Amino acid sequence: MHARQPEIWDAVYECAVPELRDTMDLAYLTGQRPADVLSMRAADCIEGHLQVSQDKTAKKLRIELSSSNQANNLGLLVERLMKQRKERGVRNPYLITTEDGRNVTASMLRLRFDDARKSAIGHALKAQDELLAQQIRKFQFRDIRPKVASEIGDLTHASRLLGHTDKRITLTVYRRAGEIVKPTR
Repeated sequence: MHARQPEIWDAVYECAVPELRDTMDLAYLTGQRPADVLSMRAADCIEGHLQVSQDKTAKKLRIELSSSNQANNLGLLVERLMKQRKERGVRNPYLITTEDGRNVTASMLRLRFDDARKSAIGHALKAQDELLAQQIRKFQFRDIRPKVASEIGDLTHASRLLGHTDKRITLTVYRRAGEIVKPTR
């Protein structure tokens, strides 16, 4: 994503159906790959953590759902997803489901993301913002991981959340924003 990153995210997010918004939120808050986000299950929430087993690397993570005995943003999202599951009578084990209770597959995610992006491009063009439309056109779901890596100030924390054993991977592949530095005076 680019300098207008929040605008690009917001434009697509506003056009997204609820399950896409949930998937985007879960991907952003956990920093995980799309396939790992879609495979997260209600049973993965154990003892105040979301247990993640990354498919690509087999790395295991326990992501905190609370801080100082209060739910963090991820904890609040998981609570809402669990409540939705109960209200909808969802029987499948996945956290991310459609309004009718089906788990969201990779192809469903792709179609929903493409639809939201296309709609967001249309809104940008209607507002005569060609540059934003071009940037939205380039935005892909997989850009969420680099967004996470770039927004977390602490490189060690970003690397650990993304499941990298070497900070250089996070720095060279995923960090897309330059380091923030102070001037001489």
